Amino acid sequence: MLLQICILTIGIFLLYAGSWALVEGSVNTAIMFAVRPVIIGLTVVSFATSAPELLVSLVAALKGSGGISIGNILGSNVINIALVLGISAAIRPIDIKRQITRIDLPFLFIISAVFWFLCIDNDIDRMDGIILLGLLAVFLIYGIITAKDKSGNDAKKEISLISVLKNTFYIGIGIAMLAFGAHFVVKEAIVIATKIGLSQTFIGISVVALGTSLPELATSAVAASKGESDISVGNVVGSNLFNICLVMGTVGLFNPMTIDSGLHLFQFPFMLFICFVLGGIAYRQNGINRLSGFTFVLLFFIYISLSYFI
Repeated sequence: MLLQICILTIGIFLLYAGSWALVEGSVNTAIMFAVRPVIIGLTVVSFATSAPELLVSLVAALKGSGGISIGNILGSNVINIALVLGISAAIRPIDIKRQITRIDLPFLFIISAVFWFLCIDNDIDRMDGIILLGLLAVFLIYGIITAKDKSGNDAKKEISLISVLKNTFYIGIGIAMLAFGAHFVVKEAIVIATKIGLSQTFIGISVVALGTSLPELATSAVAASKGESDISVGNVVGSNLFNICLVMGTVGLFNPMTIDSGLHLFQFPFMLFICFVLGGIAYRQNGINRLSGFTFVLLFFIYISLSYFI
């Protein structure tokens, strides 16, 4: 058991380090072309920090461990809001622009509801995957249309061969570390779950989801501490959209799988509930203050505790 825990820890570290490298290379590349910070957070950073969820869920699905795959996504989406934004707001109150409260957060809620609806029949098939990937295309087109920074505050960085090579290296090494980390995490999580009698779904919701959410936590917490609220919020909202549309869409398209019907009792409703709470707080406060941040952290512990018993 100790060996499995050590390998699982190494896998989670590789996920974190690989995501850091991938974020570093991706963000620097995007900044070269002077796109708005919130769009960087919603698209480039979100895609980079969602890479662990994509690889872990895809590997788990291919290995026949659908519980870890779907549990990872449901858990990650709750953790991204409750823990990641909660801790970020506790560090420093987060400002949320009207565009996010009026467009992006409602879109996230709708996508979450559509995802649950597609899972009502207790499986994710190829048609479901196509629908989710189609919704992702809509989101990306919106991001491209609104990407350009029109404020004139963020001038393009000079594009040099050295910068391009450096960012390419970061992206490449990040992807490699993520691939190895995903393999270790899934393999050892299955072994641990079997040995201690926990369901694969709960392991996916808790340990694996927390591990794959480390990139979002690190990125958003650092961004919040530096006053980069656009990156912090955009990262979480975008990551949740990518988790559902890209990760589950890809899994459904290439490896259809069944879903535990018990997830409809608590995990799916709580994912929608936490999206609704975020939208309500963001609309009323134009952001998330420290008290709301601590409330989100409390909701995270409630979610994990109830997930164990339900």
